[in-house]
Amino acid sequence: MNPMDLTLAKGLAVLEWLVHQQGPARVIDVANAFGLARSNAHRTLQTLVQCGWVQQDPVSSCYRPSLRMFELGALVADATDIRALVRPKLAALARITGETIHLATLDGAEIVYLDKFDSPLPVAAYSRIGGRAPAYCVASGKALLAAAQPDAAALSALFPSPVAHTPNSITDIDDLIAELDRTRKCGYAENREEWRLGVCGLGAPLFDARGVPVVAIGMSIPAIRFTRARSRKFAEQLLACVREASAALGSRGETGALPDVAEPRLNASSTPRPRRHA
Repeated sequence: MNPMDLTLAKGLAVLEWLVHQQGPARVIDVANAFGLARSNAHRTLQTLVQCGWVQQDPVSSCYRPSLRMFELGALVADATDIRALVRPKLAALARITGETIHLATLDGAEIVYLDKFDSPLPVAAYSRIGGRAPAYCVASGKALLAAAQPDAAALSALFPSPVAHTPNSITDIDDLIAELDRTRKCGYAENREEWRLGVCGLGAPLFDARGVPVVAIGMSIPAIRFTRARSRKFAEQLLACVREASAALGSRGETGALPDVAEPRLNASSTPRPRRHA
């Protein structure tokens, strides 16, 4: 990188950090977070203020992101229009299942939650729009990975050192390949407490008019409700929703289309299954 690139990268890193703080930050907070001199941190923050990305409170002198972040994010969402097209389908799935429903996209080795409907039940799985999760640990991520059909080399490059977030996490590339093969055969992926203990899930990809997987619908279910009978029903409801949502995106059920009949393979128990850990 040349000096100009480093300056831009530093400014973007500070901006992203401020967004994740979800509250005001002082110059010293930024300086400590990035190992900068106070003068350097102040100069970076003032540049962001002058460009309209950050606001400074006139009383406390603290900094926070401006609404320009939201405005540009909304423009990006409007440009794709995916959320608007499939949101009614997500709402319908949330109503009939009573579980938390997500819309997610793949961003490198992680998935990002674009939209969601929370479960009204007292015990429910928690997530937030804009939140991230490792793609190999959650159903929506595995669904999109399976649809993309990466080979072993690509998966190894994407996940060079998979972390075991729970005893059920897949940390061996061969195991992950087998999991993605099963996902492709039945049309949906599953998560059996692989990202968070006590939380299971199902996920399936949505295809656009080109037959390209663009996003996934995920269902998060507390393990106590992930019984064999209920998970079979959930899988059927998810696949029906995905077929309708893909049609709304222009898919004609050709390339990458989901099968009409999927055979669930979910266990009745949420007991950790044996894994070969790397």
